[in-house]
Amino acid sequence: MMGPPAFHPEQASSRHSLPEAFASIRVPQDDTHWMRRFLSYVGPGYMVSVGYMDPGNWATDLQGGARFGYTLLSVILLSNFMAILLQALSARLGIATGLDLAQACRRRFHPVLNILLWFACELAIIACDLAEVIGTAVALQLLFHIPLLAGTLISSLDALLVLFLMNRGFRYLEAFIIGLLSIIALCFAVQLIAAAPPLGAVFAGLKPSVEILTNSQMLYIAIGIIGATVMPHNLYLHSSIVQSRAYERTERGRKDAIRWATWDSTIALMLALFINAAILIVAAAAFHTTGHQDVAEIQDAYHLLSPLLGLGMASTLFGLALLAAGTNSTITGTLAGQIVMEGFLHLRLPHWARRLLTRGLAIVPVVIGTMLYGSSSVGQLLMASQVVLSMQLPFAVIPLVLFVSDRKLMGGFVISRSLAVFSWLVAGIILVLNFKLLYDTLVF
Repeated sequence: MMGPPAFHPEQASSRHSLPEAFASIRVPQDDTHWMRRFLSYVGPGYMVSVGYMDPGNWATDLQGGARFGYTLLSVILLSNFMAILLQALSARLGIATGLDLAQACRRRFHPVLNILLWFACELAIIACDLAEVIGTAVALQLLFHIPLLAGTLISSLDALLVLFLMNRGFRYLEAFIIGLLSIIALCFAVQLIAAAPPLGAVFAGLKPSVEILTNSQMLYIAIGIIGATVMPHNLYLHSSIVQSRAYERTERGRKDAIRWATWDSTIALMLALFINAAILIVAAAAFHTTGHQDVAEIQDAYHLLSPLLGLGMASTLFGLALLAAGTNSTITGTLAGQIVMEGFLHLRLPHWARRLLTRGLAIVPVVIGTMLYGSSSVGQLLMASQVVLSMQLPFAVIPLVLFVSDRKLMGGFVISRSLAVFSWLVAGIILVLNFKLLYDTLVF
């Protein structure tokens, strides 16, 4: 199954991942202050963090907080640490080898296996896009009373936004995403202040509880939180966009780039931790303690937040954050789709064509479901998208850990034996929990 026995970074294909962005952002020299050097690498981590706070995560966080209070905060914390590890490995692969994850698969695996991996990843991107379509449409309905069907169609116009930002330059794209992330963080910061959760209960929720394992309903939601956390396409995306920095393609330059890229993604994912935790905390404070433990739908949370928190703008802030999250996710989904298609197939499509194709495939089930069943189909489609993502996750996590553990591929940048063991352990936990979520969803 494996390809050539050895590989060196300088042998990487001349067809770089995202060629229009490759090495397009200058980084300061070694004698520059560390803060300026770090800031030059800030961006890719925040683009990746978008996938950890998309509408698919909102549903599980809301349900967990409403039904079980602050208990599942420990699960959010654990899943976030897993995500930090996997994204750091993804950045290491891209910088050390000059290949993104899709290109590495194409180089190292049999063509038949690559076709299967590509197909699985495309399904995951469509599933993720489905969640983004639903989130954007629901936000437009809540904020502006636009019907779900019309909001679904409006969401397809984001292809023009992606095209405009890419034409301006990759740094503009990163700045736009960071701007929307700031809006999401600000909205939830205000809601947290209004919710005024008891700090003792919040800190207690950060400690793992045996009840999570013994309570079957709690365990199901906990698995859902972990399953919705690690986005498969993010691993492909991160390994590519870290190469947008014009660092020296030498051993010293790559080592420096890996260090700053790891800091970038770690800090960005701590922001994702804050937002996911904030969703659960607000749900716990507003719903769990007021007799609304059955709140699980985004629409129900929107209508109840303002009266329960006593803050008129709470619901509006919630809807605005949802709209920003949906918009952000569409951009990173577009890039991930391009990276996967180019990496596995060496096939390039214009950005607008790629965006419309992926978005069109995601819109169809939403339109059909809305026409046949109305808004009641939204939650079911959102759950279906998370199931598809769970099915695809092994096809991204296993190759990633396999590659970064391979000295012939990584050279001096191979991870240590202890880190490799820990990485396989994390991958195993994620896969087992996702398979259980898939089994429970399909059987029950």
